[in-house]
Amino acid sequence: MLLDPTLTTQPPQLAAQDAEALVRRHYGRDMRAQELSGERDRNFRMEAPDGAQYLLKISNPAEARDIVNLQTCALNHIRGNDPALPVPHVVPALDGAHETPIMLDDGRASILRMLTFLPGMPLIQSRRSTPQRRALGRCLARLDLALDGFTHPAARHNLLWNVAAAHRLNGMIDSIADEPRRALVQRFMLDYEDRVLPRLSSLRAQVIHNDFNLGNVLVDPERADEVAAIIDFGDVIHAPLVGEIATAAAYQMANGDDPLLSAAEMIGAYDAVLPLREEERAVLLDLLSARLVITVLITEWRAARYPENSAYIMRNNGLAWAGLEHIGQLSREQATRKLLQYCVSGSEK
Repeated sequence: MLLDPTLTTQPPQLAAQDAEALVRRHYGRDMRAQELSGERDRNFRMEAPDGAQYLLKISNPAEARDIVNLQTCALNHIRGNDPALPVPHVVPALDGAHETPIMLDDGRASILRMLTFLPGMPLIQSRRSTPQRRALGRCLARLDLALDGFTHPAARHNLLWNVAAAHRLNGMIDSIADEPRRALVQRFMLDYEDRVLPRLSSLRAQVIHNDFNLGNVLVDPERADEVAAIIDFGDVIHAPLVGEIATAAAYQMANGDDPLLSAAEMIGAYDAVLPLREEERAVLLDLLSARLVITVLITEWRAARYPENSAYIMRNNGLAWAGLEHIGQLSREQATRKLLQYCVSGSEK
């Protein structure tokens, strides 16, 4: 059963002129707004007369204020620890606030924020390569090092996109219409409950980005091997550290003769900067598979209920199914060896 109200609550309904009015009122600036896609919030790219660009976020009414503050504080912490990391910076309102409570026209309460807008090309549109995947692994490790030591009262909130909570989606498996695919997901879920759940409490944990996917990382259009931006901190959570690279690597599994090779290249680069411990390597495959399971379950459930936003919701669905089907054809030992082939210890290269 879905427990996250932001996945079942309609995002704020605002047009570009509404966003422009909010910026004038709360930030004292005239800007032009362009609506952007989003799963839970309403987002606009704002452009000032001097060409400067910003991101205006109007939070989902179901999003608790302490969760929004968690995201704000995480960004501020990263900026303080590693100012060179390409993450958005929080823009204060006229009164100095980083978060402004507002009332929507439909009577629902929301929270207004503005961030710097970082330009770039989403990974999904870029030329994929080994140097790019290695750059991504190094950048993600830097991000986790920058987040190390960050604490917040809301960091341990419930989030369905957390690979440490994949078992909570068990009840959604029966909704998969295709019988072979349903059986495949059931098999992965059983393995997860058997191998991962008993070990979770022994894994090192910290606050992580938790959504380093093909849309949340931007690269330079002319130098696709350089990370230009890490965006969307909406899934920030305190969770097992290995879940960070497992989640990110799951999105690197491209179609081809060896889909795990791309994931392995990113994992190896991450491990070179932030070494994975033996107990983390032991569950890496299970957590990567868990992210793929979570993706197919949540996206299909939501797309059926919000067909008007189906294209956005289902953007990673096909990749997730392809990844599960490929891993399902391998033994556990084969798949694990492939994933860890570029890690320093135990490497066969």
